[in-house]
Amino acid sequence: MAKTAAQEKTATFTYEGIDRKGTRVKGEISGKGPALVRAELRKQGIQAKKVIKKREISILGGKKKIKPADIALFTRQMATMMKAGVPLVQAFEIVADGLDNPSMREVVMRLKADVEGGNNFAGALRQHPRLFDDLYCSLIESGEASGSLETMLDRVALYKEKTEALKAKIKKAVKYPIAVIVVAVIVTGILLVKVVPTFQELFEGFGAELPAFTQFVIGLSEGLQANFLPILLITAGLIFGFVEGRKRSKGFHDAVDRLTLRLPIVGDITHKATVARFARTLSTTFAAGVPLIEALDACAGATGNVVYRKAVLQVKEDVATGQQLQFAMRATGVFPAMALQMTAIGEESGSLDAMLAKVATYYEDEVDNMVDGLTSMLEPMIMAILGVLIGGLIIAMYLPIFQLGQVV
Repeated sequence: MAKTAAQEKTATFTYEGIDRKGTRVKGEISGKGPALVRAELRKQGIQAKKVIKKREISILGGKKKIKPADIALFTRQMATMMKAGVPLVQAFEIVADGLDNPSMREVVMRLKADVEGGNNFAGALRQHPRLFDDLYCSLIESGEASGSLETMLDRVALYKEKTEALKAKIKKAVKYPIAVIVVAVIVTGILLVKVVPTFQELFEGFGAELPAFTQFVIGLSEGLQANFLPILLITAGLIFGFVEGRKRSKGFHDAVDRLTLRLPIVGDITHKATVARFARTLSTTFAAGVPLIEALDACAGATGNVVYRKAVLQVKEDVATGQQLQFAMRATGVFPAMALQMTAIGEESGSLDAMLAKVATYYEDEVDNMVDGLTSMLEPMIMAILGVLIGGLIIAMYLPIFQLGQVV
């Protein structure tokens, strides 16, 4: 059955036409179909000559990808504009002009068109669910309903900035050692495939038995040359299988989450980062006036780890039966003592959102310090490993030459 105009999804259209004064005009307008757009333009005194649906933004390809950092920047700039008393529609124009990402600029202009067409801010945001999640839209909706949109935008901006900063810290802890290990593997492979065979040809003319270490390295080189393609395919297959397994298999994804929490050092960082995300999300939603049960539901998805997600959902069920938040959190056995104590103080003093914000700040700082410490510790270890790998190969190749010199 074909969709009626009322059932069509709101989209943005570009138009060209003539106004009441006979002046040629053009612009953008949101609507649920070309016919309805033409009707709306007639009400505004514009005789439309051309109405074309604006091309959808491709987030995955074509144009520059919109990142969470772009959303955080947009939110902060909107909060600043609203605090300065700039009207919402004009704020969209000012923010769009200052954005470097053309895809994000186009999204902001579509938000402006939707709001000009009669939609509210939250409703316009919900037209882009891949960019603005339910939590984001709900908080903005709450701010509009209570007449404190500028305050809510400021809270959402702080939430997004802190969340992205925390993600950046975790990526920093993971990317550096992985990058160095990959480089070490590539350099070692090149030496084994290209350099070692050259020395092997030289050693064949010695007519003497090679040292055991040199024979071992030559054996590795021959094995890698003979099985280079299978090894490459198996390695690529394992990496691809791991990535796809996390995306497609809930059981595998959950198993990886549990394993991550048990790893030394990395597990401790993950624990603290997850607690920080939980506290930051609950503080923001609770301060926005969202009921605690609904706020906990949003927090469950924001934790990013199956162990804590199940724990938060259990807390939600216990709180729904009348139990205090601090006792429900303690019963799960996953939240640290400091978070429990601060939550208890917040409940007793009636300042739960402020206490949770302090918990989030404390654990965010802890993660930052741990990541810096881990990086400082890994640097000499990685340099030592690289030295052993590269230096070992060089020694293995020159050892027969040194022994030959001693014999002569």
